[in-house]
Amino acid sequence: MRATVCLPTYNEHENLEPMLRALGVHGVRVLVIDDNSPDGTGRLADRLAQELDYVDVLHRPRKEGLGPAYLAGFRRALADGVDRILEMDCDFSHDPKDVPRLIAATEEADLAIGSRYVGGGETVNWGVVRRAISAGGSLYARVLLSVAIRDLTAGFKCYRADVLRTIDLDAVDSKGYAFQIETVYRAVRAGFRVVEVPIRFVDREVGGSKMSRAIVLEAIWKVPALRVAALRGRV
Repeated sequence: MRATVCLPTYNEHENLEPMLRALGVHGVRVLVIDDNSPDGTGRLADRLAQELDYVDVLHRPRKEGLGPAYLAGFRRALADGVDRILEMDCDFSHDPKDVPRLIAATEEADLAIGSRYVGGGETVNWGVVRRAISAGGSLYARVLLSVAIRDLTAGFKCYRADVLRTIDLDAVDSKGYAFQIETVYRAVRAGFRVVEVPIRFVDREVGGSKMSRAIVLEAIWKVPALRVAALRGRV
């Protein structure tokens, strides 16, 4: 089974090398998707790709958001003919040791989500406000979209390639964390089986969070827009 981890980066210079080396022990390829990071992350990725034969780099000219970066990575991985495509953060909030667990979960499921909000899952080093935004966002999306998935905003996932070939990637237009909600919802609407695998999510220790007010606002309006689109048969 061929698996590729899509790893978007923007100013992750300090995290990139340890993350790539940690992923290398799990037999996966890693596609670094760098949005022209001003801190030189892209240049470091190129150097590491010359040293590590499981690393590829996709350079994008500017920062456009999480969604467009992942879509570019998904298309590249699909063109390479892989069987599994994963998404995760580069800041070690997602543990590389959990990658094999997510891949294994797709033996029987079509999409495995590394979940903070099922039994055995947890978040570490988050303040009250951050916890409320994350948990509240997942609850808001779950209720409005009428789905049972508890961690709809999760960013640690493993897809069977057929899922991403089937859902209409060209129609996915979310830029920030709403992208996570939209892609899962489209997979559910297409009839794919989704499972949640409990993970321990640890807040980043190096670098700054990419969360912003614009990202939160996009998720607030995007969720009801998805519901309306579904009722009209467009999702």
